[in-house]
Amino acid sequence: MQHEPRKIVVTTPTGHVGSRVVQLLLQAGVRPTLLLRAPEKLDAATRDRVDVVQCDQGDADAVVRATRGADCLFWVDPPTADDDPAAGYARMGANAARAVRENDIPRTVFLSSIGAEKRHGAGEIDGLARTEEMLNATGASVLHLRCGYFFTNLLMDLADLRSGVLRTPWPLDFSMPWVDPRDIGEVAAARLLSDSWSGAGVQAVHGPEDLTFSRVAEIVSRAVGNEVRAVRISDDEFRAALRSAGLSSGQVEGIVGMSVGQRDGFTPEDERSILTTTPTTLAAWAYAHLRPAL
Repeated sequence: MQHEPRKIVVTTPTGHVGSRVVQLLLQAGVRPTLLLRAPEKLDAATRDRVDVVQCDQGDADAVVRATRGADCLFWVDPPTADDDPAAGYARMGANAARAVRENDIPRTVFLSSIGAEKRHGAGEIDGLARTEEMLNATGASVLHLRCGYFFTNLLMDLADLRSGVLRTPWPLDFSMPWVDPRDIGEVAAARLLSDSWSGAGVQAVHGPEDLTFSRVAEIVSRAVGNEVRAVRISDDEFRAALRSAGLSSGQVEGIVGMSVGQRDGFTPEDERSILTTTPTTLAAWAYAHLRPAL
């Protein structure tokens, strides 16, 4: 007996995580439905193997239309231009929750973050926390992937890294999970393809090990072949750098609040385990991706 093909909807399919989700779904024989504002960003080889819906995730009616008939949804709150990024993320999360309710979507995998368990006091992560709550309130099955610090965040600091400096507002000896976004995509794809889970739950994605910024500088130095030293900057220096990049006061506080909220007396709710540990090391990622960029 033949079964109807499952409809798996993927948001932000050209991002670091979403693109990996799409690739793995294709390799599993699934033809996913991709939601994106700019379909031209999708490469031609992928476009022929997926169903594309042009959709702004900030348009609630469009999200509901695009997810009709979905069996699974991979939802990412995309960045917004809101002065309050936490409110922007929560607004996007409300659109996801409405689509899940109105379309009776059985399973949703949501890209969240370590720190969302605080619910309040973690900067823009508070918007992801609100999204978790709204998705839980739908009564559908939902899995929140609470992820560590992305390796790819280093790509936003190329100018400093070229000058041999890794600047951070975190204490240099503060240890936290670092993770390759591709590995997050693999966890997400595995869950989207599985029918064996139900209810509202959390799975942390921690990468292979916890790292301090001092250790990160050592690893990056070896990978790129140039010495990089970690330098701690004050929160006010961090604010000034963000303002010089053109961010509004609210956006600056949303970003600064993430580091403040996760470093000052914060203990992650989700412990490292075999389920949360992914394989790609920072050394391997930095050699493959950071070295060519520098």
